[in-house]
Amino acid sequence: MKYYYRNLLIKYNNTINTIVLIINNKQLEKYVEAIKGDTILGIDTEFRRIDSYFPELCLIQIASKYQLECIDVLSISNLQPLFDKLYDGKTLWVIHSARQDIEALYYLSDRIPSLLFDTQIGASFLNYPLQVSYQSLTEKLQNILLDKQYTRFDWRIRPLPNDVLQYALDDVKYLLPNYNNLTKELKNKGKLDWAEEEVELLLNKDTFKPNFRMILKKTKGISKISHQNQENAFRLILWRESTAQQKNKPRRWIMSDEALIAYADGTRKLSNDQNILFEKFIRNTKLKVRPKEVLVVQKPLSETEKLLKNQLKDEINHLSLKYAIPSELICSSKNLVKFMRGDNTLSINRGWRSKIFKI
Repeated sequence: MKYYYRNLLIKYNNTINTIVLIINNKQLEKYVEAIKGDTILGIDTEFRRIDSYFPELCLIQIASKYQLECIDVLSISNLQPLFDKLYDGKTLWVIHSARQDIEALYYLSDRIPSLLFDTQIGASFLNYPLQVSYQSLTEKLQNILLDKQYTRFDWRIRPLPNDVLQYALDDVKYLLPNYNNLTKELKNKGKLDWAEEEVELLLNKDTFKPNFRMILKKTKGISKISHQNQENAFRLILWRESTAQQKNKPRRWIMSDEALIAYADGTRKLSNDQNILFEKFIRNTKLKVRPKEVLVVQKPLSETEKLLKNQLKDEINHLSLKYAIPSELICSSKNLVKFMRGDNTLSINRGWRSKIFKI
């Protein structure tokens, strides 16, 4: 079914742009040709993830130097020309709080951008809050108050109302101006390299694959059952995750944490059909992570450790003031304990953090 939209007029970079939602392959090819020379693009996405395991990408908004566009992912059968442009190795993505946007695109493209500037991360090095919103940052940098009316809009609805499209375009309209302001100030303060280093995790495919260590830790009730049953629980977690992916349903729809723990400790039994599927899955799956390696109970701090931790926290607070960055960006309290106890995998042991944190 085809949908038709009234043209939207929007002022962008001191020119009036006519916005038409891109809804077919031909329009997309024409658009990609128009931006082929742009090497910096502001990008935002709208997706839904309420009743699915994977994010369902619905809309992509892009700001290039001279134009803004919305791309209706649900109406276009071939996104390859767009992906070829976005992942060409030369295009810098400018995104605010980039992780979920990259993830939503990753599940369609199986690709990760080569170059990225996250305006939320960049702002954190200029003493903005770690989780500063796009709206708050834009208000501060551009003196413009953005509407939050459609934060919880169902982006699968078609046709999209024009005021909704306007809202979506506003989410990218100020990305490049914000990027220019932030990078200029970061350069002046010698922190641009720090911000660029900080996004490296988001340029790794493994970041967007299921983190079984984290899923295991967050399973409600996992820490209260025996070590043997924790092993059973982890096998069930792996099976639940695989099933959720195959059916593209939220993991809690497949099996709640409470039910999983009950199956793991034997107070409930899987049905015969479930048990056959579970046993087959386990036979074909190798456990790469052991619960006892993840669910390590942290020992209470000794008096000596408490004194050392306070000294280190004082040093971090001093560095926070000296470099005008949030103390949590340097090292969280939890990671500080791990650092004291010799964990060499922490980010504080490398890069810009190790240069300023000379303990």
